[in-house]
Amino acid sequence: MWRTFIDIIKTTVFALPVGLYTSIKHLFKKPVTRKYPREKMEMAPRYRGLHYLERYDDGTERCVCCGLCAAACPADAIYMEPDENDKGERLAKVYEINIIRCIFCGFCEEACPEEAIFLGHEYELADDRRDKFIRSKDDMLVGHPRKDRPYKTIHRRVRKHY
Repeated sequence: MWRTFIDIIKTTVFALPVGLYTSIKHLFKKPVTRKYPREKMEMAPRYRGLHYLERYDDGTERCVCCGLCAAACPADAIYMEPDENDKGERLAKVYEINIIRCIFCGFCEEACPEEAIFLGHEYELADDRRDKFIRSKDDMLVGHPRKDRPYKTIHRRVRKHY
């Protein structure tokens, strides 16, 4: 009998003011929730999101379709077919990445000698159709001229003509 009475006293006399203090303390703080579709979260600089193919300053593609990115990919998610342009320079005729298979490890980015492929900061990967997860070269090429800040500074190397 006395035990339950003491418990009731503890709950009403001591716990109630503590709970009110906690509620009032958080009432004047800035809310931590985000209005997600309108306010997107800034990702960490080392975050690896969707893949992009970089261009030179004159608008030509950096990828020479050497195949090192596909060889370095542990998930075998990269498919490419080489071609040549009018000047005889190699470029990728077909360049596709299967986003479902990709594990976003960044090995493709590290293996590329031309620094043509990089992983951006986009994290919205959901889609309702399975075929949209295969990103083609046209999906991945960055616009020219670039409007946003590039993720890394790129200096063009002079290509040798044989």
